[in-house]
Amino acid sequence: MASEELAQKLQRRLLLEESGAAGLEGAAEAAEVSGGAPGAAAGDGGCPRGSADAELSAKLSRRQDINEGAALPRRAAVFNPYTEFKEFSRRQIKDMERMFRLYDSGRDGYIDLMELKLMMEKLGAPQTHLGLKNMIKEVDEDFDGKLSFREFLLIFHKAAAGELEEDSGLLTLAKLSEIDVSIEGVKGAKNFFEAKVQALSSASKFEAEIKAEQDERKREEEERKHRRAAFRELKSAFTQ
Repeated sequence: MASEELAQKLQRRLLLEESGAAGLEGAAEAAEVSGGAPGAAAGDGGCPRGSADAELSAKLSRRQDINEGAALPRRAAVFNPYTEFKEFSRRQIKDMERMFRLYDSGRDGYIDLMELKLMMEKLGAPQTHLGLKNMIKEVDEDFDGKLSFREFLLIFHKAAAGELEEDSGLLTLAKLSEIDVSIEGVKGAKNFFEAKVQALSSASKFEAEIKAEQDERKREEEERKHRRAAFRELKSAFTQ
């Protein structure tokens, strides 16, 4: 009985959030009292019943699965870290990627509970089993119990934005890493929103970083060519 009542209340809340119609609140309350479906009480003034009921049923089922720990992870969309996390420089994101790969010992593109445990131990801040689970839960958007690279970047994003509690294990991770998001991450701005404005206006700097990397690769290639040429000259001198 309690679970049925909870389901009705959740369905009512979803109806109110999705529709935004003032009259729907009364219909949902009437449905809760009568035990009927909210869609039936809405009458002709509501949304088309078939599609609305199907959508609400799917969302309610998903919410119940999450509450019961049985939710299946949703497929993560392909993302570009350089455009999505503009508050960080290209070099910072590359540093985060190197750190992520370092502790992704399974080479599966995720940091699981045991890999996170090892990471925190290496950083000198070991966590309890429950603490590690809570760390993952803070940024685990797809409820799969492990960290994708995007979720790993969210740790530094939240740290730079001041969205992590002082006693959060994620804040400890961000502080102990070699990536300084507290200063460089926000470009010295007073707050995160100011940093976003600065990041959006620094496209030329981003392009300069890419050009610098390209120039560095060209310089290294030229040095390799010179070394090969010198080696050939030295080799020919000994073979004459």
